[in-house]
Amino acid sequence: MDLIQLHKNGKAQVLLGLLFGIVFGFLLQKGGATSYEVLIGQLLLTDFTVVKIMASAVATGLVGFFLLRHFGYAKRHVKAATIGSNVVGGLIFGLGFGLLGYCPGTVAGAVGSGALDALFGGVVGLLIGAGIFAWAYPSLDKRILNYGAIKKETVHELLGLPEWLVVLAGFIGIVGFLYVLEMAGL
Repeated sequence: MDLIQLHKNGKAQVLLGLLFGIVFGFLLQKGGATSYEVLIGQLLLTDFTVVKIMASAVATGLVGFFLLRHFGYAKRHVKAATIGSNVVGGLIFGLGFGLLGYCPGTVAGAVGSGALDALFGGVVGLLIGAGIFAWAYPSLDKRILNYGAIKKETVHELLGLPEWLVVLAGFIGIVGFLYVLEMAGL
């Protein structure tokens, strides 16, 4: 099945999304990122397991997506953004993460591994938070969410550099950061 057929096949997309979600949750759980203690340790800057997992994923995705695009298997879809929507989203995300100790991805992984606090606190909290946001959205959209438009461009476009150079520098920077964390015993 080529990419054009896959793009038009809603059932295949849902199945692939479910499959990748299960694999992602499994890997989060195996890496320890669904553990309440690990997540709280990350927030307290005493356990850097989550940073290491996410930085590794970003480095892999950076190179992987670059190669997929280069060989015509993926397309970039840069979305418009605003400062207001990023601030509101960050505050909501941070509030939920700080109160419960789970983010949306790790709460799903924790529920999958049987954590009742994630099920009752996390999933219920996500539903309540989404409901409150949906209720408040009409008034937020007019005043806050559209504040400060961010130009629709990639990092390499912003810097005026070749994409391969930004990917290489980003990959080396992340690997270097991970090396420093490991040498520091974090």
